[in-house]
Amino acid sequence: MPTKLKARIDAGKANVNGWLAIPSGFSAEVMAQCGWDSVTVDMQHGVQDYQSMVQCFQAMQAHPITPMVRVPWNEPGIIGKVLDGGAMGVICPMVNTAAEARALADACLYPPMGKRSNGPIRAAMYGEASSYQATANNEILVIPMIETQQGIDNIDEILSVPGISGIYIGPSDIGLSLGLIPILDREEPVIMDIYAKLLSACKKHGKFASIHNGSAAYAARMIQMGFQLCTIANDSGLMARAAREAVAATRKAAGEVAN
Repeated sequence: MPTKLKARIDAGKANVNGWLAIPSGFSAEVMAQCGWDSVTVDMQHGVQDYQSMVQCFQAMQAHPITPMVRVPWNEPGIIGKVLDGGAMGVICPMVNTAAEARALADACLYPPMGKRSNGPIRAAMYGEASSYQATANNEILVIPMIETQQGIDNIDEILSVPGISGIYIGPSDIGLSLGLIPILDREEPVIMDIYAKLLSACKKHGKFASIHNGSAAYAARMIQMGFQLCTIANDSGLMARAAREAVAATRKAAGEVAN
């Protein structure tokens, strides 16, 4: 059976993705109960390592979300380990060429589709070991990040690589690549044109497009634009935002004595 996320994507539905920067099983358990379709452990820029990733997966396992990981780089050792640890999707930063996309797919998929080594020590717990190997290639989402002008220029070649499921846009790094400041919820016409180009390419190749967002309102706009997987901030950012709003509301309501 496909994961919840893959089934929804295949059905043409839009999905909301949580993002875990905090290395805590309890934090992951709380996030997993908040209605996300998938939750991603960030091993690139989050404060996560392999052991905390496993703890997050264990904490989330009782809840109906699809566990994914953003790996630190396009390197087969860590990609194989996060999949063996239970990840059902791999988001990989800075994929700029078809060759790099092919290397990612090779690391994620078992032969004959790829070159992944056998040993799903934790992933096989989701079913019989033989069943996992038989279905993993069809269920695992292989998602290169498009974050540079080079990646944008090569989008058709990247999406043509067998095994690639879709793309994940990194707005901050795309901005840096174009000489702009690194922010998430971008409004520049040149960036919106890039988003439209990438969405068109995904539609042409029958793949889905994902994007990282800073706010719920912007994520909703991106869904309306055609993105099927939208992340909203991360756990630490959402916690800080809610805390600031609670403090500000208390001071405002309490009046001068609290200010």
